[in-house]
Amino acid sequence: MRVLFWGTPAYAVPTLEALHGAGHQIVGVVTQPDRRRGRGSSLMPSPVKARALELIGDVTVLTPQRIRREPETQAQLAALQADLSVVVAFGQLLPPEVLQQPPLGCWNGHGSLLPRWRGAGPIQWCLMEGDAQTGVGIMAMEPGLDTGPVLLERALDVQLLENAAALAGRLSQLTAELFVEALPQIEAAGPGPEAERLSRLAVTPQSDDGVSLARLLSKDDYRLDWSERALAIHRKVMGLFPGAYCSWRGKRLKLLATEPLVARLADQLSPEAAALSQRQWPAAEPGSILEAVRGVGLVLATSGCPILLRQAQLEGKAASSGDSLIQQLS
Repeated sequence: MRVLFWGTPAYAVPTLEALHGAGHQIVGVVTQPDRRRGRGSSLMPSPVKARALELIGDVTVLTPQRIRREPETQAQLAALQADLSVVVAFGQLLPPEVLQQPPLGCWNGHGSLLPRWRGAGPIQWCLMEGDAQTGVGIMAMEPGLDTGPVLLERALDVQLLENAAALAGRLSQLTAELFVEALPQIEAAGPGPEAERLSRLAVTPQSDDGVSLARLLSKDDYRLDWSERALAIHRKVMGLFPGAYCSWRGKRLKLLATEPLVARLADQLSPEAAALSQRQWPAAEPGSILEAVRGVGLVLATSGCPILLRQAQLEGKAASSGDSLIQQLS
């Protein structure tokens, strides 16, 4: 099929590669404009743009600032005569004028089990809220925010020690797999009025129950509060990886890997942390060091069970773990 691909970050690249590898014709790519990145502040293309130009050197790449306000760009998209649009983490809402263009519709690969975590940060919020499962849904797009009916959906178990980058990697691959599975079904259903197309596909409308919004994160969300319980702190570290931080002796300290020393979770912890979770720990000021465990890390006090800090990055230093971490922070 003739596919118009919408996506921006590295998360979207596996789907682009999978559709190209499956023999679909990528007639155009829509991505966010080049941004200044790195120490030299050089203009850099998005990961999707860079990979698209490697895969298909002459592909049309459009980089609208605000697709809703650019009728000229919308006309360029229509001229590509795509059969359908595939959207994975593009970063802007598509207006009705664009959603109505492809005869086989616009389809979004969303990284949650809808209607849980509609919005821009489903991976972060699922980890911060301690969801046991997440997944990917291939959804028919509507003007609303992630409100469309779902064609395919697959769930994944969330691991206690899995950070946002690791979970995103798994969801990214799953999105690619599901789109390769979905496109032949969408093609077989054929064009026509939207209601009829979707009926032939037997899509599942989203429930009105369990709707939650993955709101945009603020700077304050990234700051850790040691007076919270260990599990809540750990979930923030995993969900906000690699950005959760605290102040440590006047310097900024990013926490990169932790384990909550909660006895009932021992079977989900590393052997070192599982053993530590069985000990009786004294009450102490939240954020203070209870013990330096040689070769492992630091045990820190919270409002409840302690937390094991295994990897962190002190302002002005490289990320460190084990004895190096102990030396820097003790």
